[in-house]
Amino acid sequence: MRTPPEVSQVDFASAIAEFKRTVGQEWVFTSDADLDLYRDAYSPFLNEPEERIASAAVAPSSTEEVQEVVRIANRFRVPLYAISTGRNLGYGGSAPAYSGCVVVDLKRMNRIIEVNEANAFALVEPGVSYFDLYRYIQEHRLKVWIGCPDPGWGSVIGNAIDRGGGYTTANYRNHFDSHCGMEIVLPSGELLRTGMGAIPKAETWQQYKSGCGPWIDGIFSQSNYGIVTKMGFWLMPQPEAYLRCTVSLPRYKDLGPLVETLNYLENSRITSGFPDIASPLNGYPPIGQLQLWNETGPPALTDEHLKLLASATLGYSANREAYGRRTGIAYWELWLSFHGPMEVVEAQWQATQRRFAAIEGAKFRVVNRVALPIDPTKAEDYHEPELGIPSLRAFSIGARTPWSPTPSKGHMWFSPIIPRTGAAIIEANRVFSAAARDLNMPLFRTFTMPACFWERSFIFILATPVTEDPATNKRYREGFKKLIEVGGQHGWGEYRTAPVFQKTVMDVYSFNNHALQRFHETLKDAIDPNGILSPGRYAIWPKHLREKQS
Repeated sequence: MRTPPEVSQVDFASAIAEFKRTVGQEWVFTSDADLDLYRDAYSPFLNEPEERIASAAVAPSSTEEVQEVVRIANRFRVPLYAISTGRNLGYGGSAPAYSGCVVVDLKRMNRIIEVNEANAFALVEPGVSYFDLYRYIQEHRLKVWIGCPDPGWGSVIGNAIDRGGGYTTANYRNHFDSHCGMEIVLPSGELLRTGMGAIPKAETWQQYKSGCGPWIDGIFSQSNYGIVTKMGFWLMPQPEAYLRCTVSLPRYKDLGPLVETLNYLENSRITSGFPDIASPLNGYPPIGQLQLWNETGPPALTDEHLKLLASATLGYSANREAYGRRTGIAYWELWLSFHGPMEVVEAQWQATQRRFAAIEGAKFRVVNRVALPIDPTKAEDYHEPELGIPSLRAFSIGARTPWSPTPSKGHMWFSPIIPRTGAAIIEANRVFSAAARDLNMPLFRTFTMPACFWERSFIFILATPVTEDPATNKRYREGFKKLIEVGGQHGWGEYRTAPVFQKTVMDVYSFNNHALQRFHETLKDAIDPNGILSPGRYAIWPKHLREKQS
């Protein structure tokens, strides 16, 4: 039996025996075969000594069992690592940040406690997936939508507390921002409820976020201060109609005005859905169409176009722009979507066209007018998450196809945040493409477009391959860390990352001699003095391990 660092075999055996008495013998896992399921399937350290592995796993079925597991861990100083479903592939999967932890697998806590249609909210446990919640809503014929990411098999809670995003309207696609009320088992085993849930018999726990006094919910996201066992979410009322349109612009210099106009329209709530910026002339697709490209292949390009793609700097050349004007291929294409009554979304689209018409050469196209609810048999004609429907089609990214004959064995997501301006897109491409070339990293090899998951910033989400060759993986790991550092030098930081890179990312957040990190550690020491809960998550180490990780 594997044993955690700094825990004796006798103490660990005693802890395992108590875990079994608490959750049932069949829900404590110690065999190598079982623990292999808790490895990171996309680990850049796969089969190397540095790979993060669990010493055991325990799967409680209730909040009370989670509390008792935490109390047992405190008695024997056994480190725990909590996961919801462990399916955040590319960001670490189910493997612990500190090798040797006992994984607390919350998959059995899969109750949908309430879905309230009138007030459009849900209260769920961490084992509830997007598919689970969607099926519940459909089976009960409720007129609400969920905001779901690609892919939709993960935990609603897990994605939110890791600050993931989706594809519906702005106030729902930021999944942590759309939460309302949490229940948390603290490192002592004590139970805490946030917001209005701190009132016994609370009637507005999922309806008013902050309660009274300091609003502490944020410290339980991307942290190791507690195990979230219940969480509320605001749902999107099912709209009457969905309108999807594009705005096409012909010149490289139009990128700045495009972004400025988009920002005004979205911040004014004139456009409501997920904005998606593509560059047809640069051969870069909108994110919402990427799964179709992966399934059916990218659009065919002429030899002249392919030659022009190989000759530009930062996505621009006068010849390329002239080719686009001659052939009608847009330099930039913005996909917009609108949700609501048909007469409202039509008016919003008219207002959108009026704003963009100020840019010379702008062209407009209606792609889809859809009366809702959509026929389920036709959902695959769309990027399903934009309609609140979970899907697994994102895994076409790693599929072997005629146009991708040698896919990687996995990937690590490189995901820096940059300002929401056209100039920032170009500057980030300049900086990261130069660094990636120097490091021989397979990123920013073409002009790369960011995503619009968040309202007031851009994010790049790029996959760095994981291979079966340790030397290649090492080069990619070191290159990944250098790209993080390069981003930090320009004021750009990652919003989320796998445990392998969490220290490097947090080192970028270094204002005032790492005041933020020191505050994190102060909190950790106060609420988890034994350092048993998810040590090392986002580089928050307990005191007894801190110096060893520096």
